[in-house]
Amino acid sequence: MGTQQQDILKTRNIYFCNLHPDKDQARTAVLLLNNIKGIEAVSLISPVHIQLSYNVLNITLKLIEDTLHELGFHLDNSLLVKMRRALYYYTEETQRANMGCNADQGKCTRDIFINRYQQLKHGCRDERPRYWREYL
Repeated sequence: MGTQQQDILKTRNIYFCNLHPDKDQARTAVLLLNNIKGIEAVSLISPVHIQLSYNVLNITLKLIEDTLHELGFHLDNSLLVKMRRALYYYTEETQRANMGCNADQGKCTRDIFINRYQQLKHGCRDERPRYWREYL
């Protein structure tokens, strides 16, 4: 049973490209991924490198990286990283299929976008105290 639990907890590294306006993409990604269901731990290694542990039954590396890409992060695309990424994607999807998991992961994606939306400064929040907003 212990080895099966270890098999579903994955620890992966994500590398970011240096050529981006945000020179500290990794720190921004750590803040974004901290409270996502299925992600157990996220740690900052360097300004372009994070390490994360996650439960493959809830979320996959492909979903995490695709979401980061959609949010404007630039991931490292060197040949070695691309090959490693493709291997991880394949093995995780195969493992999920063998365990009977469905391909619907919309909830995890939604949680990431909700977390990102809540962290942004925008005009959709009413800064007045509650008693002023409810004043008739």
